[in-house]
Amino acid sequence: MTAQILDGAQLAKDMRAAIAQQAAALTARGHKPGLAVVLVGEDPASQVYVRNKVAACEQAGFHSEMHRLPASTREADLLELVRTLNDKPDVHGILVQLPLPAHMDSHRVIETISPEKDVDGFHISNAGLLMTGTPLFRPCTPYGVMKLLEKSGVPLRGAEAVVIGASNIVGKPQAMLLLQAGATVTLCNSKTRDLAAHCRRADILVVAVGRPRMITGDMIKPGAVIIDVGINRLPDGKLCGDVDFDSAKEVAGFITPVPGGVGPMTITMLLQNTLEAVERSI
Repeated sequence: MTAQILDGAQLAKDMRAAIAQQAAALTARGHKPGLAVVLVGEDPASQVYVRNKVAACEQAGFHSEMHRLPASTREADLLELVRTLNDKPDVHGILVQLPLPAHMDSHRVIETISPEKDVDGFHISNAGLLMTGTPLFRPCTPYGVMKLLEKSGVPLRGAEAVVIGASNIVGKPQAMLLLQAGATVTLCNSKTRDLAAHCRRADILVVAVGRPRMITGDMIKPGAVIIDVGINRLPDGKLCGDVDFDSAKEVAGFITPVPGGVGPMTITMLLQNTLEAVERSI
């Protein structure tokens, strides 16, 4: 068996074309979608992510604002900028790129963003709405994973889903979205006993831990859907996921590659969330 590749890059391309059409229609009605991105400091990875997000906005016909602040910026000044963006009618979504410098409280900064403009879905109000099954915004990466699963055609209702990694950004919201789709969900963390046993019974396995190739083919149920959220840079400069792709693809039914799997979907769902924010504001 060789797994079918879930091509996130192609799905993202198709979705972005549809998003651009929706954005053009909204703009014609006087409601051009607007996203403000705030970057504090010079973290190289964050700069790449932000540049990609701004480029995606421009390609989709969005209004985009890029706010670059030095790492020495006072937290009070960052909070004041966020409040200013909250009040701007042409800004429908606000994204503060994480991580922030050590002297800033990321939680306080995120909580200052208006929940109606929190297109990352990290505000405690949006996290609570997701928990109760009535999400305002779904966090972008888990939202993108759900679109990839939809594309796979594998039924979620009644499926055994295992999520490895319990972060607030991916693991926990991913578990909630799978649960709402009717799956039976196990959420594993660093204290989980016999991780391999959990993996082997998963019809759907989502891995988001940041450890290169930790999930191998012998840990996978034949025919399972494998979603690899991890992206790790190896000493030789190459990128790999949290799943050992070569061994896993010989067992799985579907698998996402790294790169080209979940990554392109994350930015696409950021655009989708911004569109939803515009529509709610009209």
